[in-house]
Amino acid sequence: MDMRTAIEPVTALKTQSAKLIRRARETRQPIVITQNGKASVVVQDVETYEEHRKALLLLKFLSQGDQQLKKGIGISHARVKKHLAGKLKSPVDD
Repeated sequence: MDMRTAIEPVTALKTQSAKLIRRARETRQPIVITQNGKASVVVQDVETYEEHRKALLLLKFLSQGDQQLKKGIGISHARVKKHLAGKLKSPVDD
């Protein structure tokens, strides 16, 4: 992200909101809105926002799993693999 073009004053949001929204959608880059010279909010397209939320959620789950394994909680990879293999077995095989 080029910070020189990613920062806009709040007046630009007031007067050019459609243009800023279009830019956020097309570039998929966030736009930092400043108020009184300080960063205040970020305008971002919904698709990128959702991708980032999903990625953060995945990282949270991975971190929780790692912490559980360190505490001896949870099940091993081999056990999960065996369990899933049983679940994924074709009904025709029964």
